[in-house]
Amino acid sequence: MTTESQEIKRLVREKYGAKAKGVIELSVVQPSGGGDAGCCSPADVDRALRMYTEGQIAGLPAESVAASAGCGNPTALAGLQPGERVLDLGSGGGIDCFLAAQQVGPQGHVTGLDMTPDMLELARKNQASLGLTNVEFVQGEMENMPLPDASVDVVISNCVVCLSPDKDAVFQEAFRVLAPGGRIHVSDMMALDGQGPARTDPEAWASCIAGAEDREVYLGRLSRAGFEDITITDENIRFDDEGVPMNVASVKVVAKKPA
Repeated sequence: MTTESQEIKRLVREKYGAKAKGVIELSVVQPSGGGDAGCCSPADVDRALRMYTEGQIAGLPAESVAASAGCGNPTALAGLQPGERVLDLGSGGGIDCFLAAQQVGPQGHVTGLDMTPDMLELARKNQASLGLTNVEFVQGEMENMPLPDASVDVVISNCVVCLSPDKDAVFQEAFRVLAPGGRIHVSDMMALDGQGPARTDPEAWASCIAGAEDREVYLGRLSRAGFEDITITDENIRFDDEGVPMNVASVKVVAKKPA
């Protein structure tokens, strides 16, 4: 791994580790029991409701909502079926894992993969509060997944692949762990043209901006990894705080591994 890649990893780990610590600390001061939003601020709820329905987040721990930093809802289009095995890349506080667990049921299984110890601690705390037994959280990097070949049916990810400095490795690993006929559903950020995003400084990687790639480059990586039937839906252009377009858009990408 290059020095630049190591620095990107460090920045991402620090940012999301700090976010998880903040949620954990606030939840101690403002517990979310008794129907109170607790550690969830109105901004947290508003952000979550842009991606999830009220019904989806109603029964989830407030801490999992507060820790959500995605750009979409990958479970919404994944068509998860009872009994399927799901892998969530960059699972954070666990919100997408918990939604997936509801859909695959007790016969299914969901694995959340995250490289940040504090996020894993938060996710496991949230899991315990829900009493879910069909979910596990594993520490590891998506460029080198600690899972066996052909061990999952569906890979999901919510605005995390764009954080990786080695997206080829991510898609190759996703292809490897998927069973034949499996599929990948990714919510992610893409650049609107070859010039890339407006911000390219290292810290912008941790904000899901600098790592956004041109559509053709991104889709080419999926294709070279072996995926077929690659499609994009729900493209939404992103703007900065002053309302200026950032030359990036959040998208949903679906692809399949040949049977």
